[in-house]
Amino acid sequence: MKRVRVLFVLLAVAFSACSSTAQPGAAEKSAVKMAPISQMPAEVRQAPATVREAYQFAVANPQVLEHVPCYCGCGSIGHKSNLACYIQERKPDGSVKFDDHALGCSLCVDIARDSMRMTGEGKSLEEIRAAIVSSYSQFGPPNQ
Repeated sequence: MKRVRVLFVLLAVAFSACSSTAQPGAAEKSAVKMAPISQMPAEVRQAPATVREAYQFAVANPQVLEHVPCYCGCGSIGHKSNLACYIQERKPDGSVKFDDHALGCSLCVDIARDSMRMTGEGKSLEEIRAAIVSSYSQFGPPNQ
């Protein structure tokens, strides 16, 4: 009986070790590049975590959000993509002039967070855009 328990424990340990290494790329695939919170303006640093993370994602991944439309109606204020809800301008020295629109717009934040999640899942820009269009087009016309 003792041998059976020992064998069971050994098998459980071996199975656990194998299952934790079964997907070697899983951790890297879910890592999403984020700008440091120290680069964010005070208003963003004081915002709820979901909003802060959306701004951090936008700064670090402009190539994603510039290809994603927004559906909150911000096209009427000149926004051309979801990125414009976060960034007004990226200056030649690399510094960013922030837009405060997304601080008060949950739809903008939801779109950016969905884009962030899909980026972490390894989706292509085309897949991300198609999913955003499919999910959010019910809210109004896109700004692109």
